[in-house]
Amino acid sequence: MEFDTKVAIIIFDDLAVWQKLNVTAFLATGIAGAAPDAMGEPYIDAAGRTHARLLGQPIMVYQADTPGLLRAFRQSIERELTRAVYVRAMFSTGHDEANREVFLKEPADTPDLVGLAVRGPKKAVDKAIKGLSLHG
Repeated sequence: MEFDTKVAIIIFDDLAVWQKLNVTAFLATGIAGAAPDAMGEPYIDAAGRTHARLLGQPIMVYQADTPGLLRAFRQSIERELTRAVYVRAMFSTGHDEANREVFLKEPADTPDLVGLAVRGPKKAVDKAIKGLSLHG
C-alpha cells in the first residue's frame, strides 16, 4: 500500500539501548496524538476481545549524530512537518510537566535533541531526513 504521508523517527546514535527504546516510544505517541486521523481501527482477536488501535502506516526509525538531528529538525520546521521532540534533559525528569519545563529552557534553534519524530507529506519528510541511515 502506498501512503501520501510518511512517519520517521530519528534517534541519537550514541544512547544506551534502553534510552533509544524509551525515546522511540515517547516520540511515536507524540505523532499518534498529533495525527488521530492516521490511527487505524481497533484490533479484535479470535476471542472477540478488543485491543488498542495502532498507527495505520509504517514508522521508519533512523539514526543520526547531533548535526544530523539538528538538520532534520530545521528541515522539519521549514517544511512545516508535524514534530515530536525529545531532549537530553528529559532523561532527568519524571513526568510530562517537567519534560515541557526543561524543553522550554532549550535554545529554540539548537535544542540538545536525542530524538525527533516527523510526519507529513512523503516528499517533505524524505527531504528532512536526507542522508540519514535506518537504525541498525
